[in-house]
Amino acid sequence: MRISRRFTTEDQSPYAGIEFVERNSEIRNPDGTTVFRQEGIAVPAEWSSVAVDILAQKYFRKSGVPQLGPDGRPLLDGDGQPVLGGERDARQVFHRMAGCWTQWGEKYGYFDGPADARAFYEEICHMLARQVAAPNSPQWFNTGLHHAYNLSGPAQGHYYVDPDTGALTRATSAYERPQPSACFIQSVSDDLVNDGGIMDLWTREARIFKYGSGSGTNFSILRGENEPLSGGGKSSGLMSFLKIGDRAAGAIKSGGTTRRAAKMVCLDLDHPDIMQFIRWKVVEEQKVAALVAGSRLGKRRLQAVLLACRIGDRIEADPKQNPSLRAAMREARAAFVPEVYVQKTLQLAAEGVTELVFPEYDTDWDSEAYLTVSGQNSNNSVRVPNSFFEVLDRGGERTARSPRRSPPRRCGTRLPMQPGPAPTPACSTTRPSTSGTPVLRTDASTPQIRVESIIFWTTRPATSPPST
Repeated sequence: MRISRRFTTEDQSPYAGIEFVERNSEIRNPDGTTVFRQEGIAVPAEWSSVAVDILAQKYFRKSGVPQLGPDGRPLLDGDGQPVLGGERDARQVFHRMAGCWTQWGEKYGYFDGPADARAFYEEICHMLARQVAAPNSPQWFNTGLHHAYNLSGPAQGHYYVDPDTGALTRATSAYERPQPSACFIQSVSDDLVNDGGIMDLWTREARIFKYGSGSGTNFSILRGENEPLSGGGKSSGLMSFLKIGDRAAGAIKSGGTTRRAAKMVCLDLDHPDIMQFIRWKVVEEQKVAALVAGSRLGKRRLQAVLLACRIGDRIEADPKQNPSLRAAMREARAAFVPEVYVQKTLQLAAEGVTELVFPEYDTDWDSEAYLTVSGQNSNNSVRVPNSFFEVLDRGGERTARSPRRSPPRRCGTRLPMQPGPAPTPACSTTRPSTSGTPVLRTDASTPQIRVESIIFWTTRPATSPPST
């Protein structure tokens, strides 16, 4: 390739005309405590505070980077070894990415000559500093760590195609062949523990999330709840496995930082568990509301019971001898506070406890209430086949002569794709929603599908901050 200069001039710094200043970045909890703080970060003066925070908190490498003194030379410790730390200058990040891309281009003959390689490097550095262009997050996280800092580490199960041999090769280190792609679409088989199965998928997703990429899977191949297993018994259902994957994703710091994992889940419209899937986040939101309301009301009612046990300097925890306590207990029971907690409070009062330890929850997206429920780490979508809209165009009915392009699912299997009447189903295919209104019903006695209603649910946005 021949690289023409658009932003830089040969024999000048790629940052000529760009002012760099020192800024600070900080993350605070809702209670004011500091989670992260870094001072003296060198960034372009025109960058916004949001851009500075993302660079410092997410994209700066936090360890293993040789530190430089005021004169630009590497700092050495008492044994003459390099002092290591984290990145502190945006130009370090620009250099490791642009330098790595340039090295690869030179190694494999992408450029016409050295001048083109140098122009490519300087143009990229300038564009990154001016925010004219930017790569995806995994590039910021991973690219150039081996090239610029010689960082290595044990292999993490990645494979790459060797450009010299064309052979699929297992990586021997964590950073020499980085994981720079933004998203991966992964398959899953209806198998519990074998390669390519459900539990294997969580391992593959963990590898992808660890280095800052996203993972998406269509789970329609998995059988629905109570469908038969080959060894006898019934399946626990799609949703039970989705909840496992959701919690696993929530436990991983994507890219090794405070960024949440980017997990995408898709399900076909004809899956037996489609209604549970659609209502998943709605139901979990209702659980959060119950946790918040119940914890606050429960604490107030139980604290009132605890205080009512005190009559002056005396403790009277027998409701038969304490009218105020009887009233407080009636109010607690009227508020549906579990009886076991009321009795426990009486025991604590008899022991002299004056302040009840009972957690209260709130609706902050990163609070314990949302961490308790499932469905908070994935972006969910429903795949609607073209045949569904064809049915709508014909007024809601599909005749026996209509081609079956996307056949309905029956008992965890797919019917053959063929025109003409539908085969006799092996089991009931009527799937009512939890509200009792079918969304898509297949009449087992006739080869027709009648659309009874179309329902849309609106939930709050996904709790994960958007990926860059």
